[in-house]
Amino acid sequence: MEWKDLIYELFDKKGKFLGVFIEKKLWEKIEKEVYTLLEKGNKPSEKILDYKEPIEDWELFKKCWDFKYPYDFSVKCEICGNETQNWEQDEEKKFLLTAASVSGLVSFKCLKCGSKIVKKHFKDKIVSETIPYSPKDK
Repeated sequence: MEWKDLIYELFDKKGKFLGVFIEKKLWEKIEKEVYTLLEKGNKPSEKILDYKEPIEDWELFKKCWDFKYPYDFSVKCEICGNETQNWEQDEEKKFLLTAASVSGLVSFKCLKCGSKIVKKHFKDKIVSETIPYSPKDK
């Protein structure tokens, strides 16, 4: 079987191209290379540095802090490995704050690969999730 037989183009009812499906057997062979190519070709543009972070929302989140554990200023991108121990104090920004709410949801954009990092603060723990960059996220 050829590799072409393991990739399927997907279209909606009107014939609009939606994306591709890659069978697991092939994906396991190419996954690392695909992510490497995406990291090189889809770095966030310089325009993102003009973005105004919602610092007021972050400050309100901290002011309303009532969790039993201390603040966690660390952020890690599980896609490219970019990380910081304190995103507020980095001399060279590695992450942009994109949202913060008193409900405990805080999100960042990785400036290395463009992925979205979401930190969900629960009463007894923090759950972090990394969502790979997508061109629709620009």
